[in-house]
Amino acid sequence: MSNSSPLILALDTSDLKTAHEWIENTRESIGVYKLGLEFFCMFGSKGVAEIVAQHDVDIFLDLKLHDIPHTVAGATRAVAHLKPRFLTVHASGGAAMIASAVESVPHTDITAVTILTSLSDDDVKAVGYANNALLTAAQLAALAVGAGARAIVCSPFEIEAIRSSVGDQPIIITPGVRPPDSHGGDDQVRVMTPAQALSRGANFVVIGRPITSLWSQGPQAMKEKAAQILAESI
Repeated sequence: MSNSSPLILALDTSDLKTAHEWIENTRESIGVYKLGLEFFCMFGSKGVAEIVAQHDVDIFLDLKLHDIPHTVAGATRAVAHLKPRFLTVHASGGAAMIASAVESVPHTDITAVTILTSLSDDDVKAVGYANNALLTAAQLAALAVGAGARAIVCSPFEIEAIRSSVGDQPIIITPGVRPPDSHGGDDQVRVMTPAQALSRGANFVVIGRPITSLWSQGPQAMKEKAAQILAESI
């Protein structure tokens, strides 16, 4: 299985061969690999199964399921054979929906997404939440853990509030991180460095383009960048 690295690499690519090569060239520095909605829509469960079969790594299946409890239960059962370490649902789907996912895949850590890191406080209010991102994320995290979720996804700015709300046991996974030498935040608006997020209590941080964008410079450049970010993070 994967090593103890706190880095999760997002395999955001439309080429399955490239995904395999990214894993082979970063696995010494990466703890978990994230296969998201783009990957799943492109390659389906067969693509995920191929990754699982060819690489002895942990998978974070980031589908962000959000529907009525019966439908989410069916969807989680449909991917149970892939044995992801983490499977995401939206915490805003409610306690019954989260509990249905937990019951359907007992050997996977159902991971509740609180507030997307692409949303600002103004965005959070615009979509109808009464409180700002910080308070809303903490409330959603508490609801999700109460329903059986074993992991939470949140912005690094909400880590400490969520730890106060749910305690030390739930795993916190943090997107919205960029290494110090990264230029721009892409579509993330609430970002920190990986080291800052981990120091605040995150268990894992999700990294994508700061590593994968170096693939055009060759495998060694990508491998070295992953190792550099890991060294700066721990």
